[in-house]
Amino acid sequence: MGLLTILKKMKQKEKEIRLLMLGLDNAGKTTILKRFIGEDINKIEPTLGFNIQTLEHRGFKLNVWDIGGQKSLRSYWRNYFESTDGLIWVVDSADKWRLDDCKTELHQLLQEERLAGATLLVFANKQDLPGALSGGELRQELDLDSIRSHHWHIQWCSAVSGEKLLDGIDWIIADIASRIFTLE
Repeated sequence: MGLLTILKKMKQKEKEIRLLMLGLDNAGKTTILKRFIGEDINKIEPTLGFNIQTLEHRGFKLNVWDIGGQKSLRSYWRNYFESTDGLIWVVDSADKWRLDDCKTELHQLLQEERLAGATLLVFANKQDLPGALSGGELRQELDLDSIRSHHWHIQWCSAVSGEKLLDGIDWIIADIASRIFTLE
């Protein structure tokens, strides 16, 4: 995020946060978003473009951009980077076969200049599935400890049950707010 954006937010004291939700296809991004807004999660189709939802949480207006994760769509992710305050990276914790791809995509994203300074929340999703890697195991597999360019946190969760989703959102909001909003 650029200095101009930070100064603008400080000046206006706006309480609006732009969150970009990315991850490989079938990680659970849309399920997480639908769970937040209270929509039915029983029939979810792959996202072939993007979904945008605005919701209120803890006095903040959250603009959440859920972008499709298919390989053919990933080159378009950069079209959504502008003015991003937080990046939510969703991982299918039970999909051990694509962890290398997941790690590569995440680390490439973090090198993008327009995402510099954005807070990173990694949702270790699908913890309700047998054989799912724990948050600690994913932390190691994704080499999260090497990330020095962004504030980050990994949160295990289940989009289907909704368990621990709010813990992650509360963390990312608190981190972003501590960086870009002035005290009133």
